[in-house]
Amino acid sequence: MTSALGEHIESVPMVDHHVHGCWLHAPDRISFENGLNEANTEPLADFDSAFDTQLGFAVRAHCAPLLGMQRHVDADTYWARRCEWAEADLARRFLTTANVSDWFVDTGFATGAADLGELSALAVGTVHEIVRLESVAESAIALPGDYASAFETLLRERAAGAVATKSILAYRGGFAGDLSEPSATEVAEAAARWRDSGQDRLSDRVLLRFGLHQALRLGKPLQFHVGFGDRDCDLRTTNPLYLLDFLRRSGDTPIMLLHCYPYEREAGYLAQAFNNVYLDGGLAINYLGARASAFIARLLEMAPFRKILYSSDGFGPAELHFLGARLWRRGMLRVLEGFVDSGDWSERDAIRVVDLIAHGTARRVYRLA
Repeated sequence: MTSALGEHIESVPMVDHHVHGCWLHAPDRISFENGLNEANTEPLADFDSAFDTQLGFAVRAHCAPLLGMQRHVDADTYWARRCEWAEADLARRFLTTANVSDWFVDTGFATGAADLGELSALAVGTVHEIVRLESVAESAIALPGDYASAFETLLRERAAGAVATKSILAYRGGFAGDLSEPSATEVAEAAARWRDSGQDRLSDRVLLRFGLHQALRLGKPLQFHVGFGDRDCDLRTTNPLYLLDFLRRSGDTPIMLLHCYPYEREAGYLAQAFNNVYLDGGLAINYLGARASAFIARLLEMAPFRKILYSSDGFGPAELHFLGARLWRRGMLRVLEGFVDSGDWSERDAIRVVDLIAHGTARRVYRLA
């Protein structure tokens, strides 16, 4: 028998507060399988298959029925049927079925994926922009004159219509080390070094620090990639506990810790310790597949329930935008039904927490109408 909790989780609309564009042009199979692997930045080995992972099994279990197949069809059958669909039609089907009302899109890494206008044209929900700080810096350094002034002007312009900013500091040296605001002289000297180097990619710690503090002044939520990501990210230095000193200086600006695996407990502690710190399970839920419910349970251990949000971090295959929601719903049901059945939670409270995480907290923090 379906419970009121189960019915509510299945139908609740969600705000995906961190996501990227989906593909609108059909990939070949090698590219598709690479799109199901977050960590490996090279084509998968000849002997390997992304279908033989938790995420690959989840695709075959949950995405196959949306394309007219039985659950758990083999990988070749799934791929053959997928190829019968136009990529835009696949995107529309998967994103619509996710039942997401609002998509917050990080536009800093959009190679080959739908941009804001193209996502809006799919008519799958309201699309909002997240401005990546490192992208602003890489535009500012190309302009003549004072780097700091150029960065501040560009950031204000780009963030004016955006819901948040985001930093990929985790990929540019990690959180360990000094994150205090640099002086004007330090910024000018670092900008000169960067220009002289001829490099396009921002990696200078001084300028990374400068961008973070400029984002704090905007007052809009500031997102950080935390933990698991591709191999450019040194997982050891993406433990959010290294952000402690920065958080003590962050004032009232909401700080959003994204993904968090395998540091979800550390992130939960920080969400309890600081009024302005929030977290989600984002990227990790897709890649954990059938084990996502255990991860969701850990998210609910220490973090206050009003400090947890939902995201998929989908990028590339539209399956990821759908699966984030599908696996979150299944995981939440398994965890919360256990709490209710044991008598530790009331069903009423469980439903209220679902609403907070699915959309309520995001609407409050990001000031959605």
